[in-house]
Amino acid sequence: MAILIECPNCRYRNAENKEKCVKCGLDLKKAKKIYWIEFYTKDRKRKRERIGPWRKLAIEALAKRKVEVAENKFLDKKEEPPKIKFSEFAKEYDKWCQINNKGYEKKKTYIKHLVNVFGDKYLNEITTWLIEKYKIERRKENRKSTNRSIKVGTVNRELATLKHMFNKAVEWQFLKDNPAKPVKLFKENNRRLRFLNEGEVNSLLSNCNGYLKDIILLALNTGMRKGEIFHLKWQDINFELRLIHVSDSKNNEARDIPMNEVLYETLKALKEKAEECQDYIFINPKTNKPYDNVKKSFKTALKKADIENFTFHDLRHTFASHLVMSGVDLMTVKELLGHKDIKMTMRYSHLSPDHKRMAVKRIETVFNANKEKRIIELPIRQN
Repeated sequence: MAILIECPNCRYRNAENKEKCVKCGLDLKKAKKIYWIEFYTKDRKRKRERIGPWRKLAIEALAKRKVEVAENKFLDKKEEPPKIKFSEFAKEYDKWCQINNKGYEKKKTYIKHLVNVFGDKYLNEITTWLIEKYKIERRKENRKSTNRSIKVGTVNRELATLKHMFNKAVEWQFLKDNPAKPVKLFKENNRRLRFLNEGEVNSLLSNCNGYLKDIILLALNTGMRKGEIFHLKWQDINFELRLIHVSDSKNNEARDIPMNEVLYETLKALKEKAEECQDYIFINPKTNKPYDNVKKSFKTALKKADIENFTFHDLRHTFASHLVMSGVDLMTVKELLGHKDIKMTMRYSHLSPDHKRMAVKRIETVFNANKEKRIIELPIRQN
């Protein structure tokens, strides 16, 4: 009976005392360790079980198997996944999200909340019914800060995170099935479309200074997402062609956005002030790192401008809405926004002043042409 270490390179399972992989020679001291246990039943059948990145759990599992073999209780059947508490699994999932999830900052809060609810339970103890119960009770809760009920969207994001966590648990062989899979999300009303009129835009800009004003100008003149703006580097700006290259997008598809005169002059002025070694356009002087949030200053500017029910993401809606109202076609708006599906862009279609009128005019032209043709072809009646 022994504890083995899986090589992350070739997947060969080495004895725990091996410093290098027997098969490929990888240095196992520096590699991330995945533990397995190996033991033999009374009839000398070799068994191996994957435990994961927890040596303590591997030791406990091996000790348990030793007792089962000694007592002749070990049955030759399909092995159960190792037991692990939700809180422990959440730590590993959190590490995975930091590397693989672009929206990690938001997801981190969802994970933390879910750990507070399910943390003490083992993964296999969390049933579909428990999740359904959580869904109902969570919807009835009130926020401590506002004393208003939790929004449907928030509950859905938490449930979506939980579903994905269990998908990973199945993938990583900690569970056989995902108990959250049958749980349906609440229906959301995504028809909200808040954008600023010209007066509100001027009022907002006049009530913010410095970096915030430049960030808002960039959002209003490009429709870029907050994360795209904060991760924008000087190497992404082509002043000669007057183009902004967005490489770090939500859907991992790069796009180019032309600069208008206002944006060109704004970025040119920022470039002159920037230090030579500065990679990112917007650097927080307090941390010397790129901004990751302007929530507080943006909220203050909105309050001074007397603008209510407005978020930073609504600047993107403002950009798109004014383009459509100016007669720009939806396909061009789609490309500028970086939408993967035209359905996302169609939410702005009702703002176009002429698209329906022009459509009707076209069909009118067709019918009138056919009508004239029929009149011409009719024979003259003889009296």
